[in-house]
Amino acid sequence: MSEGGAEGGRPWAGIGHNQGPSMDAGRQFRIHAWTRAQASHREARIPVAIHRMRIARAKELGLSYADYCRIRATSGRDVAGFLISSNALGVHSNAAPVAPRISEKLLSLRHVLRIGLAQPPLDPRLLLERVAGLDLAFPAPPLLGSFPEIRAALARAQGRLPAAGLVAITALGLEQEWLAAGGLGGALPAEALFA
Repeated sequence: MSEGGAEGGRPWAGIGHNQGPSMDAGRQFRIHAWTRAQASHREARIPVAIHRMRIARAKELGLSYADYCRIRATSGRDVAGFLISSNALGVHSNAAPVAPRISEKLLSLRHVLRIGLAQPPLDPRLLLERVAGLDLAFPAPPLLGSFPEIRAALARAQGRLPAAGLVAITALGLEQEWLAAGGLGGALPAEALFA
């Protein structure tokens, strides 16, 4: 045995080494195998009928096909509802008028629940009355709240729907935290739905 080494002349591994295989030997083969695996994944074909169903569903939801597929792939579920911030709706006070294009867009959505989240000082009941196309309205999670506070507010709005089936439509960067705090299926900027 050599000094500080194992049998066969290899040195003993230091603290923190997991005794796994060396990263040097076979590196080119691993790169080749990884490249082939990624290429075969890209070439995987989705049947035409499923493509057509997904295109139709994206149109029902008023989303681009790319946005719909991204949400579907990351959440593993279809979109069951939109959690729409009052900021994304462009409503900033209880007396402010709602843009007609917002109400028209909400009314055009099919087979999805449209839930408004009223940021203070807005009253959720007034938001529901004033914005045509909303199905429900709840107080929005606090913008600077902790994750448990945000999660609790989103759970009230979620009802019995699966969190992974809900998509947050937001206008502020702080509202993006709803995705992680609530375990939502996705988050999109207001422009993705209302543009």
